[in-house]
Amino acid sequence: MSTPTSAPPTTPCTAFAGHRRIASGLLGEVALTIKACASEDPVLVFDDATGRVIDLDLRGTDAEVLARLAPVGRDADKDLAGRPHGRPRGRPRLGVTAREVTLLPRHWEWLAAQPGGASQALRRLVDEARRNDGGQSRSKAAQERVYRFLAALAGDLPGYEEAIRALFAGDIGGFADRIAAWPPDLAAYALHLAQDAPTQEQE
Repeated sequence: MSTPTSAPPTTPCTAFAGHRRIASGLLGEVALTIKACASEDPVLVFDDATGRVIDLDLRGTDAEVLARLAPVGRDADKDLAGRPHGRPRGRPRLGVTAREVTLLPRHWEWLAAQPGGASQALRRLVDEARRNDGGQSRSKAAQERVYRFLAALAGDLPGYEEAIRALFAGDIGGFADRIAAWPPDLAAYALHLAQDAPTQEQE
């Protein structure tokens, strides 16, 4: 199983107690739901976009639990419902997130010479790569998030290895058949995560 990660409170996620789904929604709301239900079964929370396990610290009051889910990046401008807080003065952020990019000197020289500068050139390159990708990155990401989820919860279920082979072979029908007898909440969420996975016809 992959190492648990942290996430901002507006992250869409789903919580399982054993093989039973107990909550879905934004992480802040799900965290409080888990805290209130006090499940006897081990609870795992999964990021709906990546299938990764999200680490939660549920000690203390509700306010303390939420405070530990400190917003990061652009989520700092939103409340738990995803609504923006009061707009600050100055230039709108336009959804831009500043992150470090490491390049060789010749790359920086080329980018600096492009119309609009380095940032606009990088955005154009990324957009072009996404257009030419044909959805392959999204499809592979779907396979990976299903695998992460199943590796965390379904490794001991019958037909697990066969289901994983069908998933990565693009045999979504075979994958669905192999997990049909599994606990219904688990199987339904796995199929939901697999929505963008490639089929044999696409490969």
